[in-house]
Order: sequence, then structure tokens, then C-alpha cells
Amino acid sequence: MSGYDDQNTFARILRGEIPCDIVYENEHALAFFDINPQAPVHILVVPKGSYISIQDFTQTASAAEVEGFWAAVGEAARVDPLIDRGFRIVSNSGSDAHQEVPHFHVHILGGRPLGPILNKYRDVFDSN
Repeated sequence: MSGYDDQNTFARILRGEIPCDIVYENEHALAFFDINPQAPVHILVVPKGSYISIQDFTQTASAAEVEGFWAAVGEAARVDPLIDRGFRIVSNSGSDAHQEVPHFHVHILGGRPLGPILNKYRDVFDSN
């Protein structure tokens, strides 16, 4: 996609320029632990292709890339204690959602009770 910054942090991780603690990897995706965890377990899953957002990914990735990415998300979420206790999957897209790295990715969060996300943001939804 035009506008993709191949110097973003995840592109550099995918090229091996920045080390990471790998949780799972397949042909189409890489899952690794976040270096700034927001929960006891915080895993990032990134597609290996150059996609900025979920919109970009779903519109331009091949069926094999989409399938491989979501298979990697499922495999990464099988780590303890997530498999028994549960987890949350989040993807931020764009500036309003505070997407920090311009490479599509999902966060898998767990390891403690995370609280009811919709109740926390009810005022946002009610004001629109």
C-alpha cells in the first residue's frame, strides 16, 4: 500500500533488525510479547505483509494471508494462563483509536480480570 512506512517498529522486527520474544510464527504472521505490557500477558500479532490498518489488510491481503494471520492469533492465545482464564483481543486503527505503530496488528491481553470494556466507554458511545 502506498504510504506504508517500512521503517516502522514492526517492519523492523519482521526484518530481524529489532529483537523480540516470539510466541508463535507462521508463513503470514509473527506473534511476540509486547515490551511495554498493559496486562500480565500482552502479545502482539502482526501480519508479515506491509499493511497499515485492518481496512488495508482486509481489502488487499490474499485469502491465505488473512487465514494465516487469524490462525496465528488463535495459536498465540493458547499460552497460559489465557487458554483457561480468557483474554481480550484489541486492534487500534487510526489516530482516534491511538494506533501507535502504522502496521496493522492486534493485541492479545490477559492474565488478570480486565473489566467490562463497554461500561468503561459507555459515555463515548452515548454521546454520539
